[in-house]
Amino acid sequence: MLPKADCERLSPHLELVSMPLGKVLYESGGHLKHVYFPTTSIVSLIYVLENGSSAEIAVVGNEGIVGISVFMGGDTTPSRALVQSAGFGYRLPAQLLKQEFDHSGPMRCLLLLYTQALITQMTQTAVCNRHHGIEQQPCRWLLLSFDRLTTDTLCMTQELIANMLGVRREGVTVAAGHLHQFGLIDYNRGHIKLIDRTGLEKTVCECYTVVKREFDRLLAKIPLPHDHLDHTQLHRPGNSVPVLHDDNKGN
Repeated sequence: MLPKADCERLSPHLELVSMPLGKVLYESGGHLKHVYFPTTSIVSLIYVLENGSSAEIAVVGNEGIVGISVFMGGDTTPSRALVQSAGFGYRLPAQLLKQEFDHSGPMRCLLLLYTQALITQMTQTAVCNRHHGIEQQPCRWLLLSFDRLTTDTLCMTQELIANMLGVRREGVTVAAGHLHQFGLIDYNRGHIKLIDRTGLEKTVCECYTVVKREFDRLLAKIPLPHDHLDHTQLHRPGNSVPVLHDDNKGN
């Protein structure tokens, strides 16, 4: 969505990295050395309590960026960024993004609009967790996740889903059983396959629609320039994979 000149200026600095399941991109209070643009992976923003309990605040996939505190001026954040669906992504030095934010109008506008959409997701997640039951919360979570995947299969155990939602595993097991019984999903050994998306959308609470509508509305405000550089083919499953950089030497 950026003009060609902006893309060409950033492209040499983008490093393709593997993002395995469970990898922590940054911890609470940590200073970010890089920001991440997931391509085939999904990252959960999680808050962890002192007793070890946790709950997901938001998810970031191929629509966004992990590390908004870098350009918002706060430098650190109380949340943890954890890869919840394995895949790939691009990382960019944090300092370079700061420079782009300060000097590039299109980049700054796009990042701020995305941040507003992300805040909407965070606030709606809080509302959903407070007012909607365990039967509807997994529907919202699944649809938000599938929106950010290029396949109809998600690798995720019920225990991990429970940790993300901050609920008991037994509740997720019952809810997943009902969704399977109604023919909406298929679940087998940590693999969740989407069978009936339309049916799942009819089952989900209003929170999913609110989030999706706001993402579509805000990101549509950025017109696609005629001289854009198409990055959609940089990495797709099955394509030849560029040389990977070691992402285990710090974030």
